[in-house]
Parts: sequence; C-alpha cells; structure tokens
Amino acid sequence: MKQIIHLSDLHIGYGDLTRRFAAIVDNIVYAMQPPHRYVVVVTGDLVDSAAPPSNFPTARRQLGRLEQAGFTVLVIPGNHDYGTGILGDKRYVRRFKEVFFGDPELEYPKLDLIEGTALIGLDSMAEELAWNDRLFAEGEIGQDQLKRTAALLNSRAVRRCRRRVIYLHHHPFDKLPFRQLKDAGSLGALLRRHADIDALLYGHRHAGRKANGSWGIPRCYDGGSATRKLGAAGAHRVIHLGRDPRLDFDGDFHGNG
Repeated sequence: MKQIIHLSDLHIGYGDLTRRFAAIVDNIVYAMQPPHRYVVVVTGDLVDSAAPPSNFPTARRQLGRLEQAGFTVLVIPGNHDYGTGILGDKRYVRRFKEVFFGDPELEYPKLDLIEGTALIGLDSMAEELAWNDRLFAEGEIGQDQLKRTAALLNSRAVRRCRRRVIYLHHHPFDKLPFRQLKDAGSLGALLRRHADIDALLYGHRHAGRKANGSWGIPRCYDGGSATRKLGAAGAHRVIHLGRDPRLDFDGDFHGNG
C-alpha cells in the first residue's frame, strides 16, 4: 500500500514561494525513498494567481520533478487556480485541466485507483464561477458533481478497494464568513452514508489542523500552506492508511527553504 504525502496551498508565483516549493521538492526526493511507495496529493491553490502566463508552467515543472523522481502526483484546483483567489474566471478551468491533467475535457470527480486505494478528487470551485458567485473565496461542489460522487462511491471499482480517500480544496468545517464550503452539509451527508471513507484531505484555511472523527472519518486533515505563505501554518503530513492515525506525522520538508 502506498503512503500519502499531503501538501496544499503552494501559491507558486507569490514572493519567494516558488523557491520554497523547489526546496520542499528537493527534500521529499531526498528523504522519501523509495519514491514508488508514495502518492503526493496537492489539495489546490497550486498557484497564487492563474493570470500570469508563467505560473501554471512553473508549478507543473516543479510537480514534474517529483514525477520524474518516481512519485505519483495527484492535484485538484483551488480558488487561486481559477483566478486571483478573490475573483474567479471560467477561462482558467480548461487551462488548468490541460496543463495538469493533459485533458481539457476531464470531468470531476477524478478517480485514481492505486494499489487497492480509491483516491477521489473533487472540484470545490465547480459552482463558484457564475457572475453572481465568483467573488470571495467560498467554494461549492454542486449537486451534479455530488451525484456523480455518490455514483462513484457506489461503483464496483471503488467498493472493491480496501481504502477510500476524498480530497478537495475548500475546508468543509470552516465557519468563517465567506470561507466555508457552501454545500458542506450535503457533502457531509453523502460521506456519512459511506462509513468506509478512510481520509478527507483539504486546504484553503492555511491552518494545518486536524478534525479527525468528523463525519465519521478517522482522518480529516487541513494541509495548511505547504510553503507557509505569509507565515501561515504548513503541514507536510505523511499518511499510512493501514496504521492508526496517531502514527501519521509531519515530514517537515521545509529544510532551509
């Protein structure tokens, strides 16, 4: 069974965060050997703004270094990946899919089956790009995507897996105004019906805290900001789904970065 390295909110393109993330990549490649044992999951805000044309390629290049070293890398978009973080723009949706997935037509949820683990990525910006929704940093998965997620969780391919992981960008338990996932209640009701969800991974809040046990899920992890944007907390959790959650740890791959 592969272990998961959970990163979030890289914000490449802001200040010296590109350099910091390059150092994190260096340290992951050095410390986490052999790489075929790990899946790196990045829960959104890969870039600080989707507008500068260099940000997506820079982020892709750094993630590509992990892939070239032998790590499996999974990503999902955040609010900054679809605009400035405060103002979203639909034109970046296809561009994100093309750059990071090689498929501008990809539909969420995104399913990857890896050594008996189903990893399901949700786009929590899916319903936040209409003219009346695209302000602020809230998230909304939407009923269509939730229905597809329910069908996926009930599918034979997922049911046959020993482990199930859900990952998205927006914090489902954040109560701050204009920051919480709008349809967190609907997502929670869906996941409660599946008592065999092993982990829920997310970011956005830059807090890095745990909410283990919420919705009956043993692991609920906010990844914080991996690059510690503006001094924020940033966890680099290494997760072994076959062990007690208390044995998960922060890899602290910052080094001197």
